[in-house]
Amino acid sequence: MANALQQLIRERLDRKGWSYGDVARRGGIPRSTVHHLATADRVVRMPQSATLEGLSKGLELPLDTVRRAAAEACGIHVYGSPEAGDTPANPADPEVDLLIASVQKLSSDDRRHVAALVESLLDRSSPRTPKE
Repeated sequence: MANALQQLIRERLDRKGWSYGDVARRGGIPRSTVHHLATADRVVRMPQSATLEGLSKGLELPLDTVRRAAAEACGIHVYGSPEAGDTPANPADPEVDLLIASVQKLSSDDRRHVAALVESLLDRSSPRTPKE
Protein backbone atom coordinates (compact mmCIF):
# COMPACT_ATOMS: atom_id res chain seq x y z
CA MET A 1 0.00 0.00 0.00
CA ALA A 2 1.37 3.40 -0.98
CA ASN A 3 2.08 5.99 1.69
CA ALA A 4 0.47 9.45 1.62
CA LEU A 5 3.37 11.13 -0.17
CA GLN A 6 3.57 8.40 -2.81
CA GLN A 7 -0.16 8.69 -3.44
CA LEU A 8 0.03 12.47 -3.72
CA ILE A 9 2.92 12.36 -6.20
CA ARG A 10 1.48 9.50 -8.29
CA GLU A 11 -1.98 11.04 -8.49
CA ARG A 12 -0.52 14.37 -9.59
CA LEU A 13 1.72 12.75 -12.20
CA ASP A 14 -1.17 10.71 -13.57
CA ARG A 15 -3.57 13.66 -13.64
CA LYS A 16 -1.11 16.01 -15.35
CA GLY A 17 0.71 13.43 -17.49
CA TRP A 18 4.05 14.50 -16.03
CA SER A 19 7.24 12.53 -15.47
CA TYR A 20 9.58 12.63 -12.47
CA GLY A 21 11.88 14.78 -14.59
CA ASP A 22 9.11 17.29 -15.30
CA VAL A 23 8.43 17.73 -11.59
CA ALA A 24 12.15 17.93 -10.80
CA ARG A 25 12.80 20.63 -13.41
CA ARG A 26 9.85 22.76 -12.30
CA GLY A 27 10.79 22.38 -8.65
CA GLY A 28 14.55 22.75 -9.00
CA ILE A 29 15.26 19.45 -7.24
CA PRO A 30 17.03 16.30 -8.46
CA ARG A 31 14.99 13.81 -10.47
CA SER A 32 16.36 11.06 -8.22
CA THR A 33 14.78 12.79 -5.21
CA VAL A 34 11.37 12.92 -6.84
CA HIS A 35 11.73 9.27 -7.91
CA HIS A 36 12.79 8.19 -4.42
CA LEU A 37 9.89 9.98 -2.69
CA ALA A 38 7.43 8.58 -5.23
CA THR A 39 8.63 4.99 -4.94
CA ALA A 40 10.04 4.48 -1.42
CA ASP A 41 7.81 2.19 0.61
CA ARG A 42 8.65 4.06 3.78
CA VAL A 43 9.93 7.57 4.34
CA VAL A 44 12.31 7.19 7.29
CA ARG A 45 12.64 10.89 8.11
CA MET A 46 10.97 14.10 7.12
CA PRO A 47 12.45 15.54 3.90
CA GLN A 48 14.29 18.85 4.22
CA SER A 49 12.32 22.07 3.83
CA ALA A 50 14.02 22.89 0.51
CA THR A 51 13.02 19.48 -0.84
CA LEU A 52 9.41 19.94 0.23
CA GLU A 53 9.33 23.43 -1.26
CA GLY A 54 10.77 22.16 -4.55
CA LEU A 55 8.32 19.27 -4.63
CA SER A 56 5.46 21.65 -3.92
CA LYS A 57 6.54 23.94 -6.74
CA GLY A 58 7.17 21.03 -9.11
CA LEU A 59 3.80 19.43 -8.40
CA GLU A 60 2.04 22.80 -8.43
CA LEU A 61 0.48 22.05 -5.05
CA PRO A 62 0.37 24.09 -1.83
CA LEU A 63 3.41 23.56 0.38
CA ASP A 64 1.18 22.65 3.32
CA THR A 65 -0.39 19.80 1.31
CA VAL A 66 3.01 18.35 0.45
CA ARG A 67 4.34 18.85 4.00
CA ARG A 68 1.36 17.06 5.54
CA ALA A 69 1.63 14.13 3.12
CA ALA A 70 5.36 13.83 3.89
CA ALA A 71 4.71 13.92 7.64
CA GLU A 72 2.06 11.23 7.34
CA ALA A 73 4.43 9.11 5.23
CA CYS A 74 6.92 9.34 8.13
CA GLY A 75 4.26 8.18 10.57
CA ILE A 76 3.66 11.64 12.01
CA HIS A 77 0.09 12.86 12.34
CA VAL A 78 -0.14 16.62 11.85
CA TYR A 79 -2.94 18.08 13.92
CA GLY A 80 -5.33 20.74 12.72
CA SER A 81 -6.44 21.60 9.26
CA PRO A 82 -4.91 24.18 6.95
CA GLU A 83 -8.03 26.31 7.36
CA ALA A 84 -8.11 26.25 11.17
CA GLY A 85 -6.87 29.69 12.14
CA ASP A 86 -4.21 29.86 9.42
CA THR A 87 -4.36 33.34 8.01
CA PRO A 88 -1.59 35.38 6.43
CA ALA A 89 -1.18 37.07 9.83
CA ASN A 90 -1.24 33.70 11.64
CA PRO A 91 0.29 31.05 9.34
CA ALA A 92 0.65 27.42 10.40
CA ASP A 93 4.02 26.66 11.94
CA PRO A 94 5.31 23.31 10.65
CA GLU A 95 7.72 22.98 13.58
CA VAL A 96 4.85 23.25 16.04
CA ASP A 97 2.85 20.66 14.09
CA LEU A 98 5.85 18.34 13.99
CA LEU A 99 6.55 18.74 17.72
CA ILE A 100 2.95 18.08 18.70
CA ALA A 101 2.75 15.01 16.48
CA SER A 102 6.09 13.64 17.64
CA VAL A 103 5.25 13.80 21.34
CA GLN A 104 2.83 10.90 20.92
CA LYS A 105 5.73 8.63 20.00
CA LEU A 106 7.51 9.26 23.31
CA SER A 107 7.19 7.14 26.42
CA SER A 108 5.25 8.62 29.34
CA ASP A 109 8.53 9.28 31.19
CA ASP A 110 9.99 11.07 28.18
CA ARG A 111 6.80 13.14 27.78
CA ARG A 112 7.14 14.28 31.40
CA HIS A 113 10.74 15.32 30.68
CA VAL A 114 9.65 17.24 27.60
CA ALA A 115 6.86 18.95 29.55
CA ALA A 116 9.34 19.97 32.26
CA LEU A 117 11.74 21.30 29.63
CA VAL A 118 8.99 23.33 27.95
CA GLU A 119 7.88 24.77 31.28
CA SER A 120 11.50 25.66 32.07
CA LEU A 121 11.96 27.37 28.70
CA LEU A 122 8.70 29.29 29.08
CA ASP A 123 9.68 30.44 32.58
CA ARG A 124 13.07 31.55 31.28
CA SER A 125 11.63 33.50 28.35
CA SER A 126 8.78 35.21 30.19
CA PRO A 127 9.50 38.66 31.62
CA ARG A 128 10.39 38.54 35.28
CA THR A 129 8.36 40.57 37.68
CA PRO A 130 10.08 41.63 40.87
CA LYS A 131 8.91 39.80 43.97
CA GLU A 132 7.69 41.98 46.80
